[in-house]
Order: sequence, then structure tokens, then C-alpha cells
Amino acid sequence: MLYNSVMDSEGLKISIAHLYPKLLNLYGDMGNIITLKKRCRWRGIEVEFEEINIGDKIKEHDLYFIGGGQDKQQEEVKDELFSHKAELLSQRDDGSVFLGICGGYQLFGHYYQPHGKDKLSGISLMDAYTIAGDKRFIGNVTVKTNFLTPNTLVGFENHSGLTYLEGDSKPLGTVVIGNGNNGKDGLEGGRYKNVFGTYLHGSLLPKNPHFADYLIELALEKRYGEKINLSPLDDKLETEAHLSVIGKNY
Repeated sequence: MLYNSVMDSEGLKISIAHLYPKLLNLYGDMGNIITLKKRCRWRGIEVEFEEINIGDKIKEHDLYFIGGGQDKQQEEVKDELFSHKAELLSQRDDGSVFLGICGGYQLFGHYYQPHGKDKLSGISLMDAYTIAGDKRFIGNVTVKTNFLTPNTLVGFENHSGLTYLEGDSKPLGTVVIGNGNNGKDGLEGGRYKNVFGTYLHGSLLPKNPHFADYLIELALEKRYGEKINLSPLDDKLETEAHLSVIGKNY
């Protein structure tokens, strides 16, 4: 992995929150939570898990996940999520890890502007914005990154929103196959501090175990203030799934 060992992971603990799973959970997004839990528990890392739904308070967690949804579901979530903006920004600045998929990714930015409707305010975890496009991007995606080993991410996109990164927000990587953020600039996803957003469904983390481990490492470092060495797992099947999609057109 990317970090040198300064602390062994067995016997440690992280807390994971799933934001609004009853509304934002498309195309197998729940598989990302299952992957994070399993890869922790297989290593002896205890997982404290909480589902946060409409009306629930948000407390401090090491890792927050939010999935995708259609415009209607985003409209139902956006005011509730925005009411927690100050707390979530504070958690971001304290090192908490965030992963947003599709609609959740859009709400991580400043706003999403649908066709013919009011602008949906995001929570500005990263410097980005999204506007509705006229074309739907559907198909397999391969992305080349500069922060993961192996350096590829794969997934399946299904979106018409066009996301543009600004300021200090960086992409997850460059598009090899697919359309990515907007079909124009060749970029996919966004990241700022420990906040990550992407249009990759499918679900993302089962086919990208190296990215799942990267997020777990960051979450452990946030909790313990030290870089953690994760013990290796037998990822033969996961690696085969990953390799089978690289460079594959829809």
C-alpha cells in the first residue's frame, strides 16, 4: 500500500456512516458499504456502523458514504443534508473521509442545477458544481489515477449531470474509456482533502479493492493520528473482476 507501517491494524476500530440509504442507493451502491465492512472485519478491524436517515442527527464518524439517486431523491435529501453542512465541513477539516457516488457526489459540490427547476444547494465539501446536460452518459468507465496502486479505477456510469471542478479540487483521474465528469475535459470524479466523489457505480469498491483499502487507511489515520499498515487479503477474485473491465467499452 501507499503508507509505511507504523502501526498494525488488527484490534483497531473505525466508524462508518451511510447517509440517507433509503433515498440515495442506486445501481448497487450498497455494495460499497458491504465492501468496507468486510475488508475491515477480515483484518480484525472493528466497525461501528450507523445509517443516517431524514430527521437523524449526524455525529462524528471516521468515514461517511452517500450513494446516488435521481433528481427527485436528491430534492428530498438536499435540505436535510444542507442543515448539517457546518458539522460535515468541520468533520472534513478534521480529517474524516467522505465518498459520494453520482447524486451524492453532486451534492458534495456547491450546487446541482436541474433542467427547469430550482438549483439544489450542495454542502461545498469540494469546490465543484453540476448542471444538467442534454445527453445521458451510460457505459463502462476506466480511469487512470496518480494516487493508487494499481493506478486504475473501473466502474459504470449512468448520468446526465455535468460536473466541473474548480479551485483546489482535483480529479480522481483521467478518463481512458467513458465520459467521466462532463464528457469534455477528460476527467473523472473529484477529490479535496479526504473527500472523494465519482460517477462510478457498479458498485465501485468491490471491483476496486485497492481504493477501498486506501479509504480505510485514511479513516484509520484520522482516528488514530498515525499511518496504518493494512495486512494483505486474498484479492484474486476482486482483481480478476477489476482487470476484466479495464478498457472495456459498453
